[in-house]
Amino acid sequence: MRTTHWHTQQAAWPARGRHILAQHDEHHVVVYQAFRRDIADYAVTHQRLGGPWSAERMTWIKPNFLWMMYRCGWATKADQERVLAIWLDRSAFEEQILACAVPSQYDRDTYATREAWQHAVKRSDVRLQWDPDHGPSGAPLERRAIQLGLRGVATRAYAESWVREIQDVTDFVATQREHRGSRDLLLSSMRSSRGTDRRCAARCRTTWRRWSPQPRP
Repeated sequence: MRTTHWHTQQAAWPARGRHILAQHDEHHVVVYQAFRRDIADYAVTHQRLGGPWSAERMTWIKPNFLWMMYRCGWATKADQERVLAIWLDRSAFEEQILACAVPSQYDRDTYATREAWQHAVKRSDVRLQWDPDHGPSGAPLERRAIQLGLRGVATRAYAESWVREIQDVTDFVATQREHRGSRDLLLSSMRSSRGTDRRCAARCRTTWRRWSPQPRP
């Protein structure tokens, strides 16, 4: 996982609006999940999700490292003590996840009627939510962060086909937790994008802008 100082990245990120902040290259997008120890151990050892992890429940992935830190309390919350960086096939992320995502709540700007949205929810195995992003201290920001929920066929494909690498970054998180108030704080290197193509932008309510690849370490 590439890292860059927080203060350097903060200057380059947009301060408001709906943006997909993610570490990515030409072939991969990195997402984050926090699990209890036995699930994380299995995932790292086998390089796939399985074992004590259940594919029958909706699982939420977060491209935004800071949003993951807020949700798991920098790996201090119960059953979220281990943080995994998961490299996904980029085409799967764009074409099977973002392009199929349906908002968790009715959005009248996207769906003409509530019934149309409910029909889309039933047909899709991917949910999306835009929530307030948070800084390293946990303070809410005007910028919105995306998280994506997978269920059913999408969950099984995520576990069996889309993952390319799983890295345990818990030690890194624990170290950086102590630097949250200093300029020494390192975070996952992320670039902003409001979308990957026009179809994804329409579903995710973003302004279209194509991602440019980041070199992978």
